Parts: sequence; C-alpha cells; structure tokens
Amino acid sequence: MATQGDDDERSFFSEVPVRPAARAKAAIDEKPHYLGHRDRLRERFASAGPDALPDYELLELLLFRLIPRADTKPVAKALLVRFGTLAEVLGAPVGLLQEVKGIGPTVALELKVVAATAQRMARGEVHGREVLASWQQLLDYCRSAMAFEAREQFRILFLDKKNALISDEVQQTGTVDHTPVYPREVVKRALELSATAIILVHNHPSGDPTPSRADIEMTKEIIEAAKRLGISVHDHIIIGRKGYSSMKGLLLI
Repeated sequence: MATQGDDDERSFFSEVPVRPAARAKAAIDEKPHYLGHRDRLRERFASAGPDALPDYELLELLLFRLIPRADTKPVAKALLVRFGTLAEVLGAPVGLLQEVKGIGPTVALELKVVAATAQRMARGEVHGREVLASWQQLLDYCRSAMAFEAREQFRILFLDKKNALISDEVQQTGTVDHTPVYPREVVKRALELSATAIILVHNHPSGDPTPSRADIEMTKEIIEAAKRLGISVHDHIIIGRKGYSSMKGLLLI
C-alpha cells in the first residue's frame, strides 16, 4: 500500500529536469542541416568533376574549410552578387571582400592565398616555354594576374632568342587610369636580362581593354627605343575584366 511519502517521492522524480549531459547528447544527434549538404556537394565534385558545379558551388566548397561551422551557400552567393564571377571574387581586394557579410579578415586573406596559388600555377604554364606557341596560356595567366587589379599595372614579359619567357616583371603601378612608363627604363631592363624580345602588358581597371591614344603613342616610343638596340616588341596586350586587346592584332603596331 502506497504511503503519502511514496507519492511525494514519485512526484519529485517526475519533475526532475533533463540533465545537461542529456541535452548535449540531443544537440549532437540533431546535426546542422548544412553538414549533409556539404557531404553531398563533396561527393558530386568527386564523382562528376568541377565542370558539373556552378561557380557558387565551387565557391561553397572552398568556403567549407574557411568557415567550418556555418551554412556557406548564402555567403558564396553574396560574394558572387557583389563581384560578379568566381574570378572577380578571388581578384577582389581584401578590404572589399570583408564588406560582404560572413567574410572576416582571416577568410578574406585565405581567399587571396587561393588567388595567388592559381596565379602561380598559371605562370608555371608559360615560364620557360615558347610563349608565341602558348599564346592562350599566356593570355590566361595575364588575365588572372591583372584583370581585377584596382590600379593600372605595367608588366613586361622578357623573352630570349627562342621566345621563351626569361622573366615576368611589373615595372610600374599607377592610378585607376594611368601608369607612368619610361621607354629608356624598359630597354635598360631588357639589356640587363639579355632579352632579345619583349611583350608589353597592362590592365585597364575600368574593364574595357580598348587601347587609348596614349597607350598607342607610348607603345610606338618603346618600339623605336628597343629597335635601336636590336630588341623586338612582339605585342602590347591590354587586359580588362571584359577581355583583352592585342595592339598587333588590331594592326596598331
């Protein structure tokens, strides 16, 4: 026969709250929804390859390691809305990347490390090779290195007598729409490297690669200065986010 004390005891234990350990176990059992998505995306990348994934999903895969405990799909899409393409995301300055919600200083810096790695790989494809026979690879490298820079850069590709790349150097960095270039310095550096030919490259931060009148006149001055010393100027390439222009291809030089 139950006593009053028994009733009180049963009532007491029935009202004991769930212990913290039990709550912790329940939380572990309820995994965040994005973990399954990450596994599925990794599997699709492994089985179908990168071409099967749109830009935002490739960017998600990259962000998985940089942002381990959050849903990265909204962050990836926000980056692409802000900058346009995956290439432009990787080419964006650290300060602008951090303006996107979810991107802090560490993640922004890691994205720039990825961009630098991609540029180094592209440069490896053309260094020491006959660049005129690897023209598309050369253009791809120049675009990855310069297309999304916020300021103009004047780059020179120095070639040997077999048109193999000896050195690739940024000689000048200017403003958003102008870079000072000195033909004498261009030729001097070519002589120092024993280069017999050069390719001039610069970017237009506006995105439009159309040569300006100043670009054309400066190029002709360099051609004249180099010609006196037996150095050929194969081309002057202008890189923009919308593509590129070749002065030789446009019959401007």
